[in-house]
Amino acid sequence: MSISTEGPATTTGPAGTTAGPLTDAERALLPSDDDVRHYAEHGWYLSKKLLTDDEVDELLAASERYYGGERHRRLPVRPPKLAYWEPEHGPVQRHNDYVHHEHDTLARILTKPLIGAVAARLAEAGAIRVFQSTLILKPPVADEPTNIVPWHFDKHYWATSTSERMLTAFIPLHDCDEELGTITMVDGSHRWRETGADDSTVRHFAERDRDQLETLLAENAAFNGAEVRRVPMVIPKGHMSFHHCRTYHGSGANVSDRPRRAVSLHLQDGENGWRPYPLAGGGLASYNHDVLVRRTPDGRPDYADPTYCPVIWDESR
Repeated sequence: MSISTEGPATTTGPAGTTAGPLTDAERALLPSDDDVRHYAEHGWYLSKKLLTDDEVDELLAASERYYGGERHRRLPVRPPKLAYWEPEHGPVQRHNDYVHHEHDTLARILTKPLIGAVAARLAEAGAIRVFQSTLILKPPVADEPTNIVPWHFDKHYWATSTSERMLTAFIPLHDCDEELGTITMVDGSHRWRETGADDSTVRHFAERDRDQLETLLAENAAFNGAEVRRVPMVIPKGHMSFHHCRTYHGSGANVSDRPRRAVSLHLQDGENGWRPYPLAGGGLASYNHDVLVRRTPDGRPDYADPTYCPVIWDESR
């Protein structure tokens, strides 16, 4: 796909953010054709420097204020599966969803059009919207069990989404390597055919047995005649990794002397929408958006609701 030098028209996000055209310098940071082919084959991509040092530092400072209680708006209701660390939860790994909605500074930087344009190139999509944003802090406690993120892929949790092109940008707020427990991809796993899946896959990895998830990864690899090749993402400050919604990934312990801080920015292509996903035991799978977003004329949750899912890139505008 090509990205026009004109860029998209300005759009307004939940915190007054705007998505305008790219500069020539920003266009030079887009994935090359070889990068797009690599992503299609391997299911992950390490970006060029998409955020300046000042922008990363601003994100880090804003995250501290967020943890200190600063909010510019709050969710009107608390969805049942919301990840939302609060101080009383203690020194565990912190996950906070919807930070792009609740905090203006985080929103302004996370909805930077360049990030959307990179995602659009990789997903071969004309438009990119935010799907979710999760602020993460992994404390420097080597044996903290919540720091271990077992093998999983994101599409399992997005069963109500029609798209198979969704992707995630993992954005560290500093240099990030294996010592800090960086995100690690299972190379090429997005191309595997899945076996042994059942309704339990729609449950978050924190609610599932880690050994079971490790076994499921091995079984799916064997079913596809594939090797489980783990690739840790070593990410310099200002850079980020992108991975396909079906790429298995996880992360290990933080054995450093400092917290690992990051944002997982989940992104959807412009064609994504809600679909019913029946569960074997009855009822339908749900996502947190379903109790928050507006409804389409036919009554479906609208995953294009700009209040929660702002457009950050649109090639057609």
